[in-house]
Amino acid sequence: MSAHGGTTFIPLNIAVLTVSDTRTEDNDTSGQALVERLTTAGHTLVDKAIVIDDIYQLRAQVSKWVADDSINVIISTGGTGFTERDNTPEALMPLFDKNIEGFGEVFRYVSLGEIGTSTIQSRALGGMANKTVILCVPGSTNACKTAWDKVIKEQLDASHKPCNFVPHLNINAEQCETRN
Repeated sequence: MSAHGGTTFIPLNIAVLTVSDTRTEDNDTSGQALVERLTTAGHTLVDKAIVIDDIYQLRAQVSKWVADDSINVIISTGGTGFTERDNTPEALMPLFDKNIEGFGEVFRYVSLGEIGTSTIQSRALGGMANKTVILCVPGSTNACKTAWDKVIKEQLDASHKPCNFVPHLNINAEQCETRN
């Protein structure tokens, strides 16, 4: 596959992490919004977890997923603000092999039209680790919808041009054949 986009959609295996001290499966509307959107787009939810906002527990969960060659993408929601308990960037940045600076920049640009200058308080970020894309978005349900609809969805679509993340992921030819 060309690094500049292919012609065929390839379903990816995605894990969703909700970072919260208070959310449960019953009230995790942000995580659920991501799950609904990724499955509607044709991707596969391979795991979902809710982890308290603790640097070491977050690193442990994401490290486990990064080490799993069957997981292509990790999307986290929550822990990207400025409160004392918001630790997602500090927890996950050390795991990145490469930063995806443009993800946070584009997310904040898109959010500017929705929430105005309050977007500067978002520490949304992205990175690559072991050929796995990790994207961290704010914990609000609307932020998750914005991130997926206006940024993430296209970048996880192998047919999106001029480029997308799919050629950089740990996907072998056999996986592509079984997914088409």
